[in-house]
This record gives sequence, structure tokens and C-alpha cells, in this order.
Amino acid sequence: MAFFVHESSYVDENVTIGDGTKVWHFCHLLNGARIGENCSLGQNVNIGNNAVIGNGVKIQNNVTVYEGVELEDWVFCGPSMVFTNDLTPRARYPKGPAGYKKTLVKTMASIGANATVVCGTTVGRCALIGAGAVVTKDVPDHALMLGVPAVQKGWVCECGEILAEDLACHKCGRRYERCETGLKEV
Repeated sequence: MAFFVHESSYVDENVTIGDGTKVWHFCHLLNGARIGENCSLGQNVNIGNNAVIGNGVKIQNNVTVYEGVELEDWVFCGPSMVFTNDLTPRARYPKGPAGYKKTLVKTMASIGANATVVCGTTVGRCALIGAGAVVTKDVPDHALMLGVPAVQKGWVCECGEILAEDLACHKCGRRYERCETGLKEV
């Protein structure tokens, strides 16, 4: 296999790491984690038991991807953003994996620095979560989400540009229309 794991990182047994993936300083990949090809895990990243990371995913420094979280292909996780996996945690009454709520981040979504994604939510394809936002409900495809709690403030192109009111990207020329899941390219 052709992947890189920095000598300061720790990889448990039964972890799958795809070709071309780079795992940088002080990371911990826990039992059963599956990491795709051509990913980049920055300093101090923790991938929980059985977490699933797609291909081409970029996880910046100080991010933990807990058990119950799945990142599809080409997802971007900004520095120090947070996932949760239990809506009602108690130190005295731990529930373990049976109490975890699934979180799904769909293909090409981006989550900004210091944002929080509360468990049990789905972040739609190509959505953009602004820095510091707190996602408490499902996010449509291509939605721009800002604030605490996060609310939709617009739409975003696949290339990352904020779309004009006519749902056209003035940078790459893609055009969109509304659909059941958010936006789709036309």
C-alpha cells in the first residue's frame, strides 16, 4: 500500500487506509476506521472506531470524526471543527455506540473552521457551512449555512462560489435549479 503515516501517529488494528492518503503528526486512527484514497489528515486528527472517510477528503488540524460519522468523497473539514455523536451525553450514564446518532456529510460538502455539526444530521452535497456555524438540522444540497444556529443564507456552486439570485455561477458558468434535495445542476 502506498500511504503515509507520520511516526508520531498511532494506527489501531483493523484500520483501512487508501492509497495516496497522508496522515500527519499526532493523529490516532481507531479500530475499524476506514479511510479512502488520496485523503489528507492534518495534525492531531482523531478518527473514531468504525468511522467512514471517503476518497479525496481533507481534514484539517484538531478534528475528531467520531463513530457514527460518515464523510463521503471530497469532503473538506476546516480546522478545529466539531462533530458530535450523542444528543444527550452523560458521563455517569454512558450509552456507547447504541446511543450514537448517525451523521452524514455528502460528497464535496465543506465545513468551516470551528463549526459544529450536531449528530443525527445530514449535510447535503456541495453544501458550505461557514466558520463557527452550528448545524442543528439537515442541510440541503448546495446550501450556504451561517450562524448559531446555522440558517441558510444562500446557495453555493460546486466550484465553491456563492450563487447569484438567478442560481448561476458567474465564475465557472454552471447553472442550477431548485429540486427536492436543494439544488441540482441543469
